[in-house]
Amino acid sequence: MSAAQVSLLVRSGCQICHRLGEQLAVLAAELDFELSTVDVDEAAAAGDKTLRAEYGDRLPVVLLDGVEHSYWEVDEPRLRRDLAARGDAR
Repeated sequence: MSAAQVSLLVRSGCQICHRLGEQLAVLAAELDFELSTVDVDEAAAAGDKTLRAEYGDRLPVVLLDGVEHSYWEVDEPRLRRDLAARGDAR
């Protein structure tokens, strides 16, 4: 099984988004998952308005393997459990 994919949906200028990005970067190094950041406004300007329409009022949002995991904060205990369970399924 490939590494877990964690995506952080953000908006430019969002300080909470920035803080969560830093927290997730530390966790990614420790827990070995792939981390990406997507600016929903940039995605909308490029033609993909779905993320902003779905999540725009709840940013930042953490997705695990494409599924919403938490928003406004990292639910670190749950993320650790879910990543461990995903690893057990390998």
